[in-house]
Amino acid sequence: MLKIAIAGFGGVGRATANLLLSRRHRYRRIYGTDVRLVAVCGSNSGLYDANGLEADRLNTLEPALTGLDFVAASGADILIEAGPSDFRTGGPGLAYIRSALSDGRDAIVISKGALVHSGRELRRLATGSGAMLKISGAAAAALPTIDLLDQSLLGCNVLKVEGILNATSNYLLDAMTMRGIGFEDALQEAQAGGFAEADPRNDTEGWDTAAKLLIIANFVLGLELAMDDLSVEGIQSVTPRELKAWAADGLAPKLVGSLVLEKGAVRAGVGIRTYPPSDPLAHVGGKSKAIRVTTDAMGETVSMSHGTEPLATAAAALKDFEHIVSTRSADRPLS
Repeated sequence: MLKIAIAGFGGVGRATANLLLSRRHRYRRIYGTDVRLVAVCGSNSGLYDANGLEADRLNTLEPALTGLDFVAASGADILIEAGPSDFRTGGPGLAYIRSALSDGRDAIVISKGALVHSGRELRRLATGSGAMLKISGAAAAALPTIDLLDQSLLGCNVLKVEGILNATSNYLLDAMTMRGIGFEDALQEAQAGGFAEADPRNDTEGWDTAAKLLIIANFVLGLELAMDDLSVEGIQSVTPRELKAWAADGLAPKLVGSLVLEKGAVRAGVGIRTYPPSDPLAHVGGKSKAIRVTTDAMGETVSMSHGTEPLATAAAALKDFEHIVSTRSADRPLS
């Protein structure tokens, strides 16, 4: 039996819980283990049931069932952290992740803040306790950034990474370029559609892209970069004149996070890059994301993704869950 707790129960946390519960028969059939969601919690409320929560109970949380002690007392084997993200403080997810890894419990992290703020510490805690730390949901969700670098290109030397990693900024640039509407109108449209935050600055100013780029750099490529090591520019200052000039030249503007590794040096940053129609990144439209990795032996590899949120992020987290279950089942029989 595997017991799961979810800390952070907004849209992504709820989507993860429902998808997990819908896949229990799959986990039993493939891995021979009974998976139970025993605890969920938000900032000031939660639910617990040692026998496992069902989907119809998740709509009404109980006050005061939250916090580190609540999650630890649930007896969960695996923590899924899906709370709000703040790379400046790491909170509120950092405390939950620290506690889980210190206790030897595997952690699946969806929010980016703790990984950017305290990534080195969390990797050290996981190594020391033998816990597994999985982060696919934090690094562009359905776009397979982590798996691509960590598995598909294993053994190659990475020379360059380019990523369109933020769906909101890509949608806004696409709307401004293809339909000729202004930034504010495009933003209002995205907010009305429910896929742009009420405060969109992390997306539009490039910080979300920068956070994902740092996670890729530090967790997969073995670098030790901080936000101060990156030059970060967003899309909020793009002018109609620039858009007109790019269109006249047949170029598609994209907000891109890039890493260049050359002769032992690293250049990293976020900003607008323009691509001709012959480049596949020029055709990543709307809410889609993409990554291009250039390696010494396999050349260029491009991956693109268009997933519906929050389901796509939940699925990325549960991909990590299956990696953990399959690894643990190979190490020891699961009851």
